[in-house]
Amino acid sequence: MFQYRQALVRMRQGDSDRQIATARIVGRRVAARLRELGEQHHWLDATGPMPEDEAIAAALGQPKRASTTVSSLQAQRERIQAWAQQGVSGVAIFAALQRELGWSGSYSAVRRMLADIRSGEPPETTCRLDFEPGDAAQVDFGAGPMLMHPDGKVRRTWAFVMTLCFSRHQYVEFVWDQTVATWLGCHRRAFEWFACVPRRVIIDNAKCAIVKACAHDPTVQRAYAECAEGYSFRIDPCPPSDPQKKGIVESGVKYLKGNFLALREFRHLADLNEQARAWVTQVAGQRVHGTTRQAPLALFAIERPLMQALPAIAPDLGTWHRVTLHPDCHIKFDYRLYSAPFALVGKVLWLRATDGAVALFDDFRHVATHCRALKLGERKTVRDHLPPDAQRFFAHDREWLASQARLVGAACEQLIERLLADKILERLRAAQGVISLVKAYGHPRLEAACARALAHDSPYYRTVKSILSTGADKTPLVELTTPSAYAKPRFARDAATLFASPNPQLDLLH
Repeated sequence: MFQYRQALVRMRQGDSDRQIATARIVGRRVAARLRELGEQHHWLDATGPMPEDEAIAAALGQPKRASTTVSSLQAQRERIQAWAQQGVSGVAIFAALQRELGWSGSYSAVRRMLADIRSGEPPETTCRLDFEPGDAAQVDFGAGPMLMHPDGKVRRTWAFVMTLCFSRHQYVEFVWDQTVATWLGCHRRAFEWFACVPRRVIIDNAKCAIVKACAHDPTVQRAYAECAEGYSFRIDPCPPSDPQKKGIVESGVKYLKGNFLALREFRHLADLNEQARAWVTQVAGQRVHGTTRQAPLALFAIERPLMQALPAIAPDLGTWHRVTLHPDCHIKFDYRLYSAPFALVGKVLWLRATDGAVALFDDFRHVATHCRALKLGERKTVRDHLPPDAQRFFAHDREWLASQARLVGAACEQLIERLLADKILERLRAAQGVISLVKAYGHPRLEAACARALAHDSPYYRTVKSILSTGADKTPLVELTTPSAYAKPRFARDAATLFASPNPQLDLLH
């Protein structure tokens, strides 16, 4: 249209069609047609106003060129259009046409048909989001390099990236997994890296953050909700299947992969994170950003004073898990065992695990807290959590038995020591039975019964019980003596004397 207006201006100035064509404004045929239209609509009068573009376009009335080529897939257009609306790729459509219809055409025909179908659809539009300083940060995970894990296997690492939406300053950390504990720990270290907290954190619908994704009413992970409350930020999840809402961090992850991970070597995870931190401050933070046209660190200096301060005391971040209390009064978490009151056996409890402790809750009621077990299979037990019978059994251990025996007397103490010193049979219950006789017979009688049992060299529970039940402990203990006539039997010999040779000549013969 600009060329048509220039041609009309030159005509109003008296130039011929040849002069206009020589000036390469329009061709002679177009100039001749335009002059004819100008004379009809009085556009060539230099004293009159120039026509509007709409009037020139309406007068020209250029028809659209109609394609004379008919696609070989025209008969299948509706079917292909239905497949395209379902999100089926062109390669899959091409294979289906060959399989179902025996079509022998080329894939280019399918591609042209899909392009023609999409040209008739309304174009997709986007809206660029603007953020105030300190308003929001966007978070995402990206695939990292393969490294040797401490368990001796090569595993995939994952890049946790938090990008401030205003300044584009980043926090990058590579981790081994995407669990809730890792997610919370990365948030804590990111806020400490920035030394401030944004008012919103925009995330996708990862399971470590969102239990149930929904465009209007998502369900947030209980542990992540506690993290947001502790650091005073709002969680802003993207609608399902709409990652464009966090395009800033998506671009940041792409930039990380293309600029940092490419052509670098890493010895281990610590080396990878050390290089990443140096890259963020020395390269990514100093570059001129393609959108803001300023360095992220320069904008961060403006943004940081407007962000929320870190809490005076860092919140105690923990992960929540549903566990069941087993009949042995213990729950199993992370291949370690923790006790809870026996009255809750069979119930589903809530477990909150932090780096140093494990707490158990019956709904909202706190029931137990344990130090975090370090070894696999380790058992943390509070004796009061066990049933009464088990509490009594475990309470009456060796130290308790020894202390109770000292209260009875020296004979009882000696008898208990001999019972517990048995190297073949565990006599803990026998010792407990002896001490339990105090309730029925009292300390003096039990001490006398133990003394009589030791005198007969029979330190057993049944012996002490028989002495007490028959009243033998009440009779004086008679010391048995051997008459002097029988003190040295005439023909008795010990083994050494019996086998000693009285004749040295016999030894020589042997």
